[in-house]
Amino acid sequence: MTSRFLFTQLKNNLFTGALLSILFCAFALPVQVYAKDVPHTLPDLNTFIETVTDGNASSLRGVYVSNVMALSIVQQPAGYAGYVSTEESVATQFGIAAEVGNVGLLAHNTHAGSLFSNIKQGDRIILIYGDGHIESFMANSIQRYQALDPLNPYSEFTDLETQTSFTAESLFNNVYRGEYHLTLQTCIDNNGNPSWGRLFIMAIPVENENIIQDGKTLDALGSFANKRGL
Repeated sequence: MTSRFLFTQLKNNLFTGALLSILFCAFALPVQVYAKDVPHTLPDLNTFIETVTDGNASSLRGVYVSNVMALSIVQQPAGYAGYVSTEESVATQFGIAAEVGNVGLLAHNTHAGSLFSNIKQGDRIILIYGDGHIESFMANSIQRYQALDPLNPYSEFTDLETQTSFTAESLFNNVYRGEYHLTLQTCIDNNGNPSWGRLFIMAIPVENENIIQDGKTLDALGSFANKRGL
């Protein structure tokens, strides 16, 4: 019984340490921040789906927001909860979010994460899996927090809208736990400090067939058809 308790305690400690690292280490980068505009031209959804599919139905391979971004997705190496890709136009799937039953996407605000701030409430966010099937979400909550002690992994955070304070663990629970949803996370730069705050965009699942682009609607298989023909 004692050994089982110690194992559970160790597992909980590792889990807490990992979530703290993603709220701190992955974004505390001493690099110059450059603002990025929305790309002038993005591929249409069907074209983008073709570029990211690899046949693996269980793996996320892309995220698409019309007129905002088209990013490929990579997964974190096992045991590296603080890993975030430094490649341009690439988001990283947050493994711990998947462990609690939700989807988390991470990106540095010096790279692909700079595009997250262009997402608005009501925007449709489309996830693409390796076999080409899609999952659709609608952005319904955009939350911004200041890290009160950016160089401390145990820093508390203040909600910039409500001024409510959160510990790192309670913030994780707020944005990553709960009913099935998607969370996009990046940092907020302020006064030259790229880790000054955190931006979270939370989105709820919606029906695929409601996606409309260029006068066409998207069917459940990820192919556009003329809406009038449905």
